[in-house]
Amino acid sequence: MPLGRTHDRITLWTLPFVTLAAGWVGGSDDALAVGGSYLFAGLMFAGDLDTYSRQYQRWLWLRWIWLPYQKLCRHRSMWSHGPVVGTLVRLLYLGLWLGILGGLVLGLGRWLGWWQEGIPWTELQLWFGQRWRTWIGIGIGLELGSLSHSLSDHLGSAWRRRQRGQRGSQHSRPRSSKS
Repeated sequence: MPLGRTHDRITLWTLPFVTLAAGWVGGSDDALAVGGSYLFAGLMFAGDLDTYSRQYQRWLWLRWIWLPYQKLCRHRSMWSHGPVVGTLVRLLYLGLWLGILGGLVLGLGRWLGWWQEGIPWTELQLWFGQRWRTWIGIGIGLELGSLSHSLSDHLGSAWRRRQRGQRGSQHSRPRSSKS
């Protein structure tokens, strides 16, 4: 399993290729959505949020929101490192916290009189609906960043197992006896 800085290097070295490929397929807006979310996923949102990792530490004073996630998800389980499932679980988990914190801010704002009128929900729905390609690009970037992390974990572990197996087989060979 690679160290945190190795994951960071993989993310940073592959970022230009992911961004260029997204731009080639969908244009500059898609390249920005995919590249930005790929970078976010690689540095702050991939599977290692289930441990005291670099990704966890980068959340600074908000890292406490990941403590229940760490208690619920076993490290390298399907729920944290699984393709698609791991990303969806983290998105739902973060969305839950954003909903709670957003509700508190809106409630406090109304209580303090910051907002006199209601939120223009139809305008928000229209704005989000017009940017469906951007949301798809963000989802693809988040998943690619998580896949990069998980794939490097699995390849690194397989490499180490293979190296240990080769070293073990060199020591366990029967020696030829000269009679």
